Amino acid sequence: MKKISILTGAGMSAESGLRTFRDSDGLWESHNVYDVATPEAWQRDPELVLNFYNERRRQVRKAKPNKAHLALAKLEKKYDVHIITQNIDDLHERGGSTQVLHLHGEINKVRSTVDSRLIYELDHWEMKLGDKCEKGSQLRPHIVWFGEPVPMIEKAIPIVKTADIVIVIGTSLGVYPAAGLVNYVTPFSKKIYIDPKGITENNNNFKVIKEKAGVGVPTLVNKLL
Repeated sequence: MKKISILTGAGMSAESGLRTFRDSDGLWESHNVYDVATPEAWQRDPELVLNFYNERRRQVRKAKPNKAHLALAKLEKKYDVHIITQNIDDLHERGGSTQVLHLHGEINKVRSTVDSRLIYELDHWEMKLGDKCEKGSQLRPHIVWFGEPVPMIEKAIPIVKTADIVIVIGTSLGVYPAAGLVNYVTPFSKKIYIDPKGITENNNNFKVIKEKAGVGVPTLVNKLL
């Protein structure tokens, strides 16, 4: 069974109504990203950070997988499919994909501030100051903030290295270390990029499909199947 590795970014979830700070000149729902998505922001005003992610979580839970999410799940009928996503939502999973690696964390999970190994599923959308882990410390969003390491990148590299087909969807490949994953694609892999804005010259060895995910992905999936 051939292996397909798929790297997805914000453009994948945009058609489900989810936006990122890159849609609005560095603002995320009127917040400067450095005021709500950095370790310093957490130290300075944890309540603001919690409220910000509560709203993101509420939005994610209202959103539904779009045509692109549903189409990718169909690939599992014929291929060994691994999705590596920069997105923190769970739309890939709800769309039916079974092997999803979240590089930047997951909005529906929280973790301990004293032991990063203590990660919990959140069964409700709101987290508050005073919500603590089993060791008695405040819980924080299970999100990789700006300035923090991306531990899952080490698991993503071999997934890309062993792929027969690599598909990049809805990302500008401008955020590292995620963007660096394309450097691990072998010369023998088929490479496809789906985004309405196209791709930079540095990655011109990709076949480019200049379409939104909701159009380009289902079309490609039909061809692969």
